[in-house]
Amino acid sequence: MAKRTSLRDQFTQARQVEPQPITGRESARQLLDSAFPAFVGRQVRTGYELMRRSIEEDCTVFLTMSGAMTPAGLHQSCVIPMIERGLVSCVTTTGANLYHDAHRIIGHAIREVNPNAGDVQMRLARIIRIYDLGFWEDVLLDTDRLFSALMRKPVFQRRMTTPEFHSLLGKELHALERALKVKRPSLLSTCYRHGVPVFVGAVQDGSIFLNAIKLKKLLGDEFKFEIDINADVYAMAAVQHYARHHFSKRMAVWMLGGGVPKNYTLQGEPLLDQILNVPTEGFDIDVQFCVDPVDNGALSSCPASEGHTWGKVSAECAEMSSIYVHSDVTAVLPWLTHALLSEKAMKRAPRRLMDQLEEAVGLLDKAVKKQHKALMKTITFEGIGGDERDPKNTVR
Repeated sequence: MAKRTSLRDQFTQARQVEPQPITGRESARQLLDSAFPAFVGRQVRTGYELMRRSIEEDCTVFLTMSGAMTPAGLHQSCVIPMIERGLVSCVTTTGANLYHDAHRIIGHAIREVNPNAGDVQMRLARIIRIYDLGFWEDVLLDTDRLFSALMRKPVFQRRMTTPEFHSLLGKELHALERALKVKRPSLLSTCYRHGVPVFVGAVQDGSIFLNAIKLKKLLGDEFKFEIDINADVYAMAAVQHYARHHFSKRMAVWMLGGGVPKNYTLQGEPLLDQILNVPTEGFDIDVQFCVDPVDNGALSSCPASEGHTWGKVSAECAEMSSIYVHSDVTAVLPWLTHALLSEKAMKRAPRRLMDQLEEAVGLLDKAVKKQHKALMKTITFEGIGGDERDPKNTVR
């Protein structure tokens, strides 16, 4: 009876479905508040509310972006404006998104095409297709030359993490954009100017890195560029640990699609808590836009409640501060960006986490050092010796 009464009380206090007639004079926020009461529309409204809360609560916002978002121009219409307003503090994306963004810098165009026009004919015409977008094959060849020339510079001839690599690329592209009088800067140059780290979890799965392979084969030991995978994963965890102990000490994750960028960002929390024994609570707010079904076991579609079982998001997030918006990112993000940026309060100084990356790694180093004795117990397993000269299976 008590549960029944509680449920009835909750129901009577729930928001009523009373959309107001649309007049054409409403702001984006007014429409979201009144005309999106149910189904996917309600998910969109809740996504907006949580994104807004992320800024109101001064969360450090980690944005993940998979899929062909830069060919579609979503970075220009949405992501770059949010970075320039200080809303986004860290980006995880694919190498492809960064590579395709460079086409426009060197004067190439991406055009709308008919996805049913015939791929055999497009190949004969040397037109590359990404569903209903297309560009000449020469666009790829010119972009390959651009990144090859950049990566040959002395500043790239060392081992580094992906945020270090992309910050250097961003600096070079910023200079090139100024020289060419490019009116709309790229994502990389924007992140460089605002101190936003750019992680790529599968850097080898993109054409920028394919050109690094070519350079290594051609130049041999002269080409010393290398991505330090261990340091890269550790750096993501370090940035999250740093955010948890600075600013408002709250974190939000906004996921545009799923894929590697989603997991690469979320895995920072279990790395801290389960692997390194550094206490953390998981992300406080979780917003994802994706069209994948949630019942096929794919990580791209797993909801926050499932992520909570892995320690990726907090209990509060799983219960009250999460939404999975079942919609194509390109269909809803421009609308929500407009709603957010139409409010003057949705602006703050950039966190400039890239400038603090070394400090963040040092902070995590100290936390891990405190756990050294306990961590040493986690690297042995009964019956498996780390050293044949050590029959007791102990670590010296």
